[in-house]
Amino acid sequence: MSDDKSSPGESPLEMLRAMLAHTPQAKAIGADITRMEPPRVWGRTPYREDLVGDPETGVIAGGVITTFLDHISGAAVFSSLKEASSVATIDLRIDYMRAATPHKDVLAEAHCYKLGRNIAFVRAIAYDETPDDPVAQASAAFMVNSNGRRKMGANLRKPKP
Repeated sequence: MSDDKSSPGESPLEMLRAMLAHTPQAKAIGADITRMEPPRVWGRTPYREDLVGDPETGVIAGGVITTFLDHISGAAVFSSLKEASSVATIDLRIDYMRAATPHKDVLAEAHCYKLGRNIAFVRAIAYDETPDDPVAQASAAFMVNSNGRRKMGANLRKPKP
């Protein structure tokens, strides 16, 4: 990933982490980017009781997995860009393969395997032990340059006092 996306003193990985930390849904589930080797990124969502979908089983809710895979897939697209630009999910398909193991963090890997001028395509998997035993897999398409060439963050408003 090109350094022109980062601020002075901020690595591309730190920038991706900061973007995730300022996205309300990603922040709510504790999603983090743990590694980046463009066009791939790896991440983690910690196991927490408030993310459990069924208290009897202790399994993390499927919506948490969907949110995590969507965000890490977008991060893979962003890591592949030469210049910073917004990306927006066009299509996201999730195939759930098994329940996540209770009391274990969910890990994921996303790969942006095709980057066009306006559309990027990503495959991702979520797992708790090894990628060979996935919890879910995703395939997604993202719009690139979805901001109409507006400056990054132009749509963010300052909170009213």
